[in-house]
Amino acid sequence: MLAGIAAGLGAGAFWGTTFVAPLIAPGFSSIDLTVGRYLACGLLSVLLLAWTALRGTLHKPTWSQAGAALWLSVLGYTGYYVLLVLAIQAAGAALPVLIIGTIPLAVMLLGKPQGLRWRTLLPGLLLTAAGLVLMMRATAHGMDGSATAQGSLAWGVFLAALAMASWTAFVLLNARWLARHPEVNSTVWANWLGVAAGVGALLIWAVAGTPLAELVARPGFGTFVLVCAVTGIGAAWIASVLWNMASRRLSASLAGQLIVSETVFGLIYAFAWDAAWPAPVQWAACVLFVLGILASIQAHR
Repeated sequence: MLAGIAAGLGAGAFWGTTFVAPLIAPGFSSIDLTVGRYLACGLLSVLLLAWTALRGTLHKPTWSQAGAALWLSVLGYTGYYVLLVLAIQAAGAALPVLIIGTIPLAVMLLGKPQGLRWRTLLPGLLLTAAGLVLMMRATAHGMDGSATAQGSLAWGVFLAALAMASWTAFVLLNARWLARHPEVNSTVWANWLGVAAGVGALLIWAVAGTPLAELVARPGFGTFVLVCAVTGIGAAWIASVLWNMASRRLSASLAGQLIVSETVFGLIYAFAWDAAWPAPVQWAACVLFVLGILASIQAHR
């Protein structure tokens, strides 16, 4: 159990780096950062699969397994991020981020083991919900009423809800798939998902991405490539391996609780980058998140 918790927290630590990626490479769009991230992940996955093939240890997926990797990569990787980006473009950043913040609660509620009583899970749920409420207050405080300049607020909220449902479904279905296929280890599965995500990124780039010549000509292109490489290897591939390990060792409800660590780490990185201290309400929210994780761990023992 401890190994699964450590893996889940490690995944959250890597996912949190995506919070600061736009701050480090501000001259590039979210679509370009998403495409670059998953292209880097896909390239690494292809190289690792080629290495295993040269060593004669390549585990080839069946058609069914390849189809599952493609479908789940859309749910949890490229499809999810495209929905989120479109939601932010339509409604501004604040509301979509708040909606996405409910994912840990949704996963905890839908992934509760049959033998676990609700009353034992309730403290962790309440602490996490209280932390989300505080974080929502802090986020809503910065809204300026101009969020709908690029589109319809209602449409953006709808897209954000779809993104939330997409990633929630990915967490639950990915855990179920791993449980049914113990012969596929976490690293192999991460490679298959990475290749599928790389293919999806190419399709997104062809439809909505910035032409390569224009990207190269922009100031800070080298930083952009570095950010994509770091988030593609860390926040996509390594985080995927760690999350697969956590999903195999923990119930979906406990793994869902650990998702809030992404927010905690993301805030730490963002404030460190800006050389600023969080507001008291954000400190309080992070404390509640940590207490919620500890309460959920206790409930699942």
